[in-house]
Amino acid sequence: MEFIKTDDGKKGAFSAIDEGKKAGEMTYTWAGDNKIIIDHTEVDEAYGGQGIGKKILINILDWVRKDNIKVFPLCPFVKAQFEKNEDFRDVLA
Repeated sequence: MEFIKTDDGKKGAFSAIDEGKKAGEMTYTWAGDNKIIIDHTEVDEAYGGQGIGKKILINILDWVRKDNIKVFPLCPFVKAQFEKNEDFRDVLA
């Protein structure tokens, strides 16, 4: 599984790519210079139940920690992950 970040300065996404096929994607919108709003998570039906959403989120968390970016978890999936995983909360805005 490969994770690819795209970002145009206003919006961005992390995509999970499995052998050339998009397994899932998490999108975000910039809210200033050092904050993002994670607004949507989508996982291909064929990859359901495999933890793809959480793997994408972990990749985003690695990036925001490295670049000192704070997160607003607007997406219901991401919000639930922050509630379940105390060790994710250090990046909350």
